Amino acid sequence: MQGQAQQQAYDRGITIFSPDGRLYQVEYAREAVKRGTASIGIRTEDGVVLAADKRSRSPLMEPTSVEKIHKADDHAGIASAGHVADARQLIDFARRQAQINRLRYSEPIGIEALTKEVTDHIQQYTQVGGARPFGVALLIGGIEDGEPRLYETDPSGTPYEWKAVSIGANRGDLQEYLEENYEDGLDLDGGIALALRALATTNDDSLEPAGVDVATVSLDTEAFHELDNDEIETHLADLDLLPDDEDEDDDADVDADEE
Repeated sequence: MQGQAQQQAYDRGITIFSPDGRLYQVEYAREAVKRGTASIGIRTEDGVVLAADKRSRSPLMEPTSVEKIHKADDHAGIASAGHVADARQLIDFARRQAQINRLRYSEPIGIEALTKEVTDHIQQYTQVGGARPFGVALLIGGIEDGEPRLYETDPSGTPYEWKAVSIGANRGDLQEYLEENYEDGLDLDGGIALALRALATTNDDSLEPAGVDVATVSLDTEAFHELDNDEIETHLADLDLLPDDEDEDDDADVDADEE
């Protein structure tokens, strides 16, 4: 009993290390990220691809209201996994930093510098009493000095640079798929295909265009572009990842029988 009470004391205090050197609130924030739907980032020779699973909880929900990928600046995009409200706060912070850099230096902010501004902000919330860590992870991708860059942020405030990475639910399975199938020399279309195939592995090998979000930052234009449903549907059709009509009809028949 005494041991449990002692552990609970460390649970409540974000500024207190446990005897084995752990910050429990940060670890719980990582668990919150795992409960969020997955997002994937792919760095290719032609730019960066961000893709996210944005399936809605109800058919009555407007799919456009589920936002998983955001434009941070003309040359940078951000995908999130975890608490959406926390993500919005960090994305707004990132946008402000990008605009401050443009006003101060008359040039776009570097992707590495932007990521470290965000992670410095995140890290402050692991040191201050009366606050909690951000329960969200971000993928920050874009073009810096003519090169694609892709970073992950962690609730502890640690940045990591990746060639391909997944955050959120089923991270282990998705990361394993990326490690097995990622190849150097991918173009943007190849990166989109890899990201969609990876997401499909945890969705019965099929995806609805309205249930996935995809954005790219091209090396040629250095511009953030979010694909619309028609563009996503074209990619899914080419990859044979659209749901079968027969399966949908069967599901509808089962629902009718249950009624």
